Amino acid sequence: MKEKKAVISVVGKDQVGIIAGVTTVLADNDINILDISQTILQDFFTMMMLVEIKDPEKMEKLQLDLEEIRNRMHLKIDVQREDLFQTMHRI
Repeated sequence: MKEKKAVISVVGKDQVGIIAGVTTVLADNDINILDISQTILQDFFTMMMLVEIKDPEKMEKLQLDLEEIRNRMHLKIDVQREDLFQTMHRI
């Protein structure tokens, strides 16, 4: 199966454990982080990641696993295939 890239964005009130929670879910799903950028804007945490998903058929499981972090930490977490992300953000 061909590996796919995806863009993951995380936004929410800054708090301890956001990066640890998200990256643990990625590691548990055998997802490699290719690039990562994070910053704090006043009290808001923002992070963008480019990841490589070895088995794209497991994307639904990834979404469910991230939902637990989303709900527990009150975050907005979006996962999009890189090709769709690129298409949506063309000027």
